[in-house]
Amino acid sequence: MSGHRELTFDDYLAIVRRRWCLTLLPAILGPAIGYAIALALPSRYTSQTLVLVEQQKVPDTFVQSVITEELAKRLGTMQEQILSRTRLQPIIEKFGLYKNKVGRVPMEDLVNDMRDAIELKPVRTVASARGGDMPGFYLSFTADNPRMAQQVCAEITSMFIEENLRIREQSAQGTTTFLDAQLADAKRQLDEQDARLAQFKRKNVGGLPDETQTNLNLLMTLNTRLDATTQALNRAQQDKAYTESLLAQQVAALQASNSSGSSRPETAQQRLEAMENELLALQARYTSDHPDVVKLRNSIEQLKQKLREGVGNDKAAESAQGPAGPDPPQILQWRSQLHAYNEAIGQYTREQERLKEQVKLYQSRIQLSPLVEQEYKQLTRDYDMALRFYNELLAKRNQSQMATNLERRQQGEQFRVMDPANLPEEPAFPNRPLFAASGLGIGLALGLGIALLLEFRDKAIRTEVDVDFYLHLPTLALLPTVGEGNKKAGRA
Repeated sequence: MSGHRELTFDDYLAIVRRRWCLTLLPAILGPAIGYAIALALPSRYTSQTLVLVEQQKVPDTFVQSVITEELAKRLGTMQEQILSRTRLQPIIEKFGLYKNKVGRVPMEDLVNDMRDAIELKPVRTVASARGGDMPGFYLSFTADNPRMAQQVCAEITSMFIEENLRIREQSAQGTTTFLDAQLADAKRQLDEQDARLAQFKRKNVGGLPDETQTNLNLLMTLNTRLDATTQALNRAQQDKAYTESLLAQQVAALQASNSSGSSRPETAQQRLEAMENELLALQARYTSDHPDVVKLRNSIEQLKQKLREGVGNDKAAESAQGPAGPDPPQILQWRSQLHAYNEAIGQYTREQERLKEQVKLYQSRIQLSPLVEQEYKQLTRDYDMALRFYNELLAKRNQSQMATNLERRQQGEQFRVMDPANLPEEPAFPNRPLFAASGLGIGLALGLGIALLLEFRDKAIRTEVDVDFYLHLPTLALLPTVGEGNKKAGRA
């Protein structure tokens, strides 16, 4: 039938009735051919295992894991490592895979075939679909022999489990080793900062910023003491000058009385008693080695020696009043006071010089205080930063050590086999029912296609609609189709 008339459902039914044999024959042969092809193809058996991710047994609040990489990325890395030639070739040699190809096909091609036979699929859950980490994965391996497929699948699963443990422990140990090295460097820097700060404190002892107020208070105290010492020194110098004037008057009066001879010298016994009293007064004030004490003691001994020799009172008195005789008690008293003033002036002078040196020292410390404070703040800030960094690294190192011990004891995240590798009973390929169904579909489609092709090439006009469409003439009458049976009856 030719033309471009739109076909209706009835037209298609008519085509099927006319071409039913041509349509049915491919539909019958298609499943048989598909099943035969499935029987001819080599059987492939797939063994599958389910591996779930078991979270660490110790809560994260106690021991924080140092491995933060998502399982999907980590699993991809492990897959690349396990599916490498160095890992797959020993499995091929161990289980004797691809015996018919060994020696004829390069090992690289066999490894590629094994990679194609391994399939890794993540477990899909609601949480993982929303962006969460996947809870596990399916691992399958396809081989010609079901037992071999099971063994190889179990072997690859164990490789994934061991690789996961190795990677986690190696990552934790690597983190700990890195933190140990960083901690050693931080400790060295902290020691350097500590030594620098200690040296600065030793160099500027007493002038540190926290001692500024103390230095001010001490400076005020020293100035007060210096003023008091200066005043005491001035008073001692005034008293000394006054005592010197009195002593000069007494010496002048004594010399005048001795030269005029108007007064009779004292007797030897009276002079001895006066000298002994004066000795007691001097010993109460000075030590026994003092020059005045020694001089007076020698004079007393000389006078006693003369008295024992029987020298007369007048001669003894005159001899005692000679050049070696002691001065009158009043003059000796003024001289002792003058000596005391001299010692006090010397003491006050030394104290004044010492206080002046201390005042200068504390004044210099206060003047240098801003520069010292600036340098001290810089050193303290560097030391605090080094100490804070060291403490942070120490806490991280301790945390990493606990995480490493957790991985070594296999208490961290682990792969746990939920469903071991199964022993397949039916081949995963070829699927014979599916091949037969596919043959049925292909045969039916092929039969219909051939029938439609023949119909479109057919020039016959069969219905009144065809007459109207192609001839544009009214139909007067319809003649029935003359079949083969009528022809055979007419011949008889």
